[in-house]
Amino acid sequence: MIIGLTGGIAAGKSETAKFFESFGAYNVDADKISRELTENNKPDLKRLVDEFGQNILYADGTLDREKLANMIFSDKKIKFNVEKILHPCIISCINETVSQHKISNDMILINAPLLFEVGLDKICDKSVVIWTSYDVQVNRLAMRSKLDVYQAKKIISSQMPIKEKIELADFVIDNSGSKADLKRNVENFYKLLTSNMKIT
Repeated sequence: MIIGLTGGIAAGKSETAKFFESFGAYNVDADKISRELTENNKPDLKRLVDEFGQNILYADGTLDREKLANMIFSDKKIKFNVEKILHPCIISCINETVSQHKISNDMILINAPLLFEVGLDKICDKSVVIWTSYDVQVNRLAMRSKLDVYQAKKIISSQMPIKEKIELADFVIDNSGSKADLKRNVENFYKLLTSNMKIT
């Protein structure tokens, strides 16, 4: 079974994915793949530099991810161009990884912030959104990234609204409480899915 996991920034996707892994799922992390594709001297990093210049790099030639992220969140055209460069390679790597591991794993989790936006939900048997309230999301993002509330809200507003993700998803997992609450919610969801697998 292939499960697509998504949600808004700072909603708790990474923590949720870790819990899925602890229960036995194989985690395919789109953000991790993106980081690997843009490591020093990788072709995709060169494409980004060709598009945006040397100023997106640190002195040692590695990508200044924070700077590029700020550019993306402040300019829709830059966001589009970055996605045009990276998304085909990320999607290709995800498809390849899923093909390699689906025989040996009962459940594969595709952890992708843009699951619906890039069509990865189409290769999933089920999709799930990790949800938290808007105020909690803003506060988590502000604390995590050392932003003021206005900046956090601006970043969140640049993404697909969570209501749209929920409408597209098969399931929603609540992450508005504690880490223990999240673990329990993921465990219950995992048991639900695996019990259905055994039945079918």
